[in-house]
Amino acid sequence: MVDARDITTARSEQIAALPIWSGAIDIKPMVGGISNESWLVTDNRGGHVVRFGKDYLFHHVLRDRELMTARAAEEAALAPAVEHAEPGVMVCRYLNAKTYAEADVRANVERVALIVRAFHRKMPHHVSGPGFMFWPFHVIRDYARTLENGKSRMVDQLPAYLALADELEAVQQPLPIVFGHNDLLPANLLDTGDRLWLIDFEYAGFSTPMFDLAGLSSNASFSDEESEALLGYYFDRTPETPLRRSMAAMQCASLLREAMWSMVSELYLDAPGTDYVAYTHENLSRLETALDTFYSQYGRLS
Repeated sequence: MVDARDITTARSEQIAALPIWSGAIDIKPMVGGISNESWLVTDNRGGHVVRFGKDYLFHHVLRDRELMTARAAEEAALAPAVEHAEPGVMVCRYLNAKTYAEADVRANVERVALIVRAFHRKMPHHVSGPGFMFWPFHVIRDYARTLENGKSRMVDQLPAYLALADELEAVQQPLPIVFGHNDLLPANLLDTGDRLWLIDFEYAGFSTPMFDLAGLSSNASFSDEESEALLGYYFDRTPETPLRRSMAAMQCASLLREAMWSMVSELYLDAPGTDYVAYTHENLSRLETALDTFYSQYGRLS
């Protein structure tokens, strides 16, 4: 077994060797991130976040695309500056901002809706290279293949998950394609007081706006009223029934995708301190609750 102290020492040496520091540096690990690793480094110029990561094809994560998106988001004035990058490492400016929790998202629904809308509208003018499409129902189906091939403990449940995905996809309202963040956990929103910022672009790509809206609302445990308010602020109108039904269905799809993300992670990831099995069950429990609400409000397709 590799000693955690040896890993910490090796990382510190790797960080210290980066050619961007001014004067003496202080290095501290940052809490969070269940598929990557971040460190806070302070030098004479202030704080910097050093992020380590590698490609995870089983999660459709490519670090070159993540770096391109981070730089594009900086150009769009939506994310902190990228200060340095090399294979497996990205350094961004530390904002000394408040990291949002669920309650913060619910307390700032309008502000959050507006930065998500700005991301969707501005990013297509800044991203470059081959266009990456993030369609959540494709991701769910591809995760099912990965789980079957990896002999996951959840293999027996896959037919039910795929049937549910088909049902939820069928009620999606057609919307314009946008460039989505596609991983709007509360902790990926930062607040410097005067404005909000977005971080962590592993899953960013062209998508439907509904996935970001639904993912944001389900990840922050929105009430029905808060979800409707989010739709209203984003679309600048009172949401009609088909739009609300689409949102409720996508909330369920978001939780199903997150649960299956965790199932795949059970097979292939080992982030220190992360209990992927517990995270899988947490999201399946939330999915069950969301489905009960969806069916009680809108019924089943058949």
